[in-house]
Amino acid sequence: MASLAHTIPPHVKPEQVFEFDIYADPRISDDVQGSYAEALRHAPDIFWSPLNGGHWLVQRHDLIAEVVKNPAVFSAREMQIPRVKNPPLFIPLNLDPPGNVPYRHVLMPKFSPRAVAEMEGKMRAMAAEIVADVADAGTCDFVHDVAARFPVSVFMEVMGLPLEKLHEFRAIADGFFKAHTNEEYQAASQQIAAIFHELIDFRRKAPGEDLISHFITVDFEGRKLSLEEIMAMCTVLFLGGMDTVTNVTAFTFQQLADDPALQSRLAADPALLPQFAEEGLRMFGVIGTPRLVVQDFDAHGIAFRKGDMVLNALWQSGRDPTRIANPDRFDIDRKDMAHLNFSTGPHLCLGHALARAEMRILAEEWLKRVPSFRAIPGAHHGFRMGTVIALKSLPLQWDIA
Repeated sequence: MASLAHTIPPHVKPEQVFEFDIYADPRISDDVQGSYAEALRHAPDIFWSPLNGGHWLVQRHDLIAEVVKNPAVFSAREMQIPRVKNPPLFIPLNLDPPGNVPYRHVLMPKFSPRAVAEMEGKMRAMAAEIVADVADAGTCDFVHDVAARFPVSVFMEVMGLPLEKLHEFRAIADGFFKAHTNEEYQAASQQIAAIFHELIDFRRKAPGEDLISHFITVDFEGRKLSLEEIMAMCTVLFLGGMDTVTNVTAFTFQQLADDPALQSRLAADPALLPQFAEEGLRMFGVIGTPRLVVQDFDAHGIAFRKGDMVLNALWQSGRDPTRIANPDRFDIDRKDMAHLNFSTGPHLCLGHALARAEMRILAEEWLKRVPSFRAIPGAHHGFRMGTVIALKSLPLQWDIA
């Protein structure tokens, strides 16, 4: 149940109020992004929802870009809605520039396009093995059996996490994204901390080629990273790696399952898969990025006041009818696939090249073995709302030759 603010703050005009529950709005369906866009179609471009403690929501492409590029007013240091006491610190996510820049430099070599290209052979082999595990069955839950396994396995390989813990770790990440209270955040954060304390201790004794070993040994402005810094970096990577690519891939395949003509076209011409992946990213973004207003600021008729929370609904950026023609139509031939689902500016997601490669490779390996498939009729897929959207289940079936 969403918590109502006691009053609409005096700096919020009545016409700027639109009641919307980002965690459980009843207007949202299994077509999460599509129903989200429909629910907010007549809402102001920037509106105040009195639910979940009260916060602004920004839903237009260019306005979102303005907010995330203005950290002097809209700080990333708190990202929980409603606000909680003692919010967690994620590095570099919660650091405003220039504080985040040195940490991004530590991460960039591991997530650069060159590094991703060097991983492609290993990623393709992993994807082929995962698809082979289900291809002869004629049915699977695509989320559990494929979309959760492939990108998460790649991430776990990069981090040096034990692959046999995949579903256990996914459940922990899901618990964090479901959290609304300080107690729930703390419980999930403690579980994540325990994972990385154990792994860091192990890698201090036995360094490898993984990212944890890199954090332990890298020269950081003439010193080594502290344990606290490493833990804060590992936590944000864990939450992103365990959840986000899985989610956007699942939503994109939910769309593809209902489009046999596109399945045939992609299977016949894999050169189209980069466009397919990008259109999936545009239509099925899963990240909302909150900001804390740290100084009074007036723009676009809105009086942002210090202490306000702002949710930038990145998934709305690719559905913006003022920017994209026919934004609710999945079209891999469109020329403009503009979206901000990796954010932009000082907090542009470092993993964007890896995410694009993972979606492309998985689609190619899937269509090699399962060129024609469909959603199981009547199956309820289920979803999670919040600041990170997820599809819970995607039961698929196909004919076996």
